[in-house]
Amino acid sequence: MAETKPTATSTVKSTSVQPKKSSNAISWLAPILCVVGGYLIWRYIFGNPSGFDTPGEGWFWPKHHGPKTALNAIYEGGIIVPLLIGCMLMVVAFSIERFLTISKALGKGSIADFIRRVQYHLANKNVDAALSECDKQRGSVANVMKAGLRRYKEMITNTELDTEQKVLAIQKEVEEATALELPMLQKNLVFLSTLVSLGTLIALLGTVMGMIRSFAALGEEGGAGAASELAVGISEALYNTALGIATSSLALIMYNIFTTKIDSITYGIDESGFTLTQSFASQYK
Repeated sequence: MAETKPTATSTVKSTSVQPKKSSNAISWLAPILCVVGGYLIWRYIFGNPSGFDTPGEGWFWPKHHGPKTALNAIYEGGIIVPLLIGCMLMVVAFSIERFLTISKALGKGSIADFIRRVQYHLANKNVDAALSECDKQRGSVANVMKAGLRRYKEMITNTELDTEQKVLAIQKEVEEATALELPMLQKNLVFLSTLVSLGTLIALLGTVMGMIRSFAALGEEGGAGAASELAVGISEALYNTALGIATSSLALIMYNIFTTKIDSITYGIDESGFTLTQSFASQYK
């Protein structure tokens, strides 16, 4: 009866990498707080009665007239303005959250230098020193490298598997560690990508509503006086466009910055896996 070789999956214990516990409360809490904050800014800062020649009455949407400053004029852009301010606040909130998370994932030093140090230690068959470098570096690349190095160290003393199976076991460990790191890096980026389009669309809605009100006033009043009202109404409507473009532009810039940083981390993770498998294959044949 032919003798069969043990497989990597049957003799190697399951991955030592544990799923990361993280709360995603910001994904639903931040939009609510930002929209509420947008309304409060619009209502009590831009819509401060002292900033108008003719303050209106009411608590939700007082009809003030005669703005004294540009900020007060934004108030007359209508009820869409608080949504646009809320979108801007969301961009800021998610940008800060992503900046903190990705900065932590980048680690404490250059990823390229870290990988070179690990390669040096592996070339000298000093796995413990390579593990120590991971503890110093921290971040996503170091986490994946550390998981792979633990399996690397285990495979050195394994006598049941051949070299190819050991390399596959190391590669599998790296892939599982990578699968746990990447979702944390990409989480909440969808909000920034959505706000790129949403800001412009909401602004367009506000502009169209403002134009409808302006032309309705023109049709009701008629004459040269109505032309002045039309010009004022168009100016107010365009504040919505300006806010929407500013929101979308900021969201697009931040999204591209973060995706570029994530790409550099992903490249470092790929290089880490290649370093481990090639090192083991060349030194422990």
